Amino acid sequence: MHVAVGMTSTRDLENLLRQSIEGNTDAFEQLYNATSAKLFGIVLRILRNRAESEDALQDIYVRIWQKAGDFEPGRASIITWMATIARNRAIDIVRRQRPEADIDDADIETLISSDSAFDQMAVADEMRQLDHCLNDLEDDRQQIVKLAYLEGWSRAELAERFAQPVGTIKTWLHRSLRQLKECLGT
Repeated sequence: MHVAVGMTSTRDLENLLRQSIEGNTDAFEQLYNATSAKLFGIVLRILRNRAESEDALQDIYVRIWQKAGDFEPGRASIITWMATIARNRAIDIVRRQRPEADIDDADIETLISSDSAFDQMAVADEMRQLDHCLNDLEDDRQQIVKLAYLEGWSRAELAERFAQPVGTIKTWLHRSLRQLKECLGT
């Protein structure tokens, strides 16, 4: 089964990793399929050589398999954790290939983004998924959810704006949030 990261929630990735820890190779294959393109991009950006990056990617997934039990969901998102493993492996390869070069952390940072950029990528994926799910809502429900949760409108303000009773607004919000939750898989 091939799943792209943008189509797989953080929770799904964490479940696949958990199943991998238990020895489920199918789950690990799904995890690989869902994340390998993103990790390959990170490694390729650092190594700048496709063949070396492909070789490094295999080694990275061996490390992910070996370190799966070390993942702590509260410290970072799973994709950030995996990206850090990929990044560190690629940096090790650069340093090993060019020992005569005085490569320091500042040089490495010019080659790649910081860890916060990895968090931003994960957030961007989650935002795309949320936007997709919001688009599945009826137009007025989209507006109500956005006004309530992004703009901070009260139920009374929404009731006045949409010429509906407050109880109806509550129901619409409740149903819309449930639909979003189902769509997001949370």
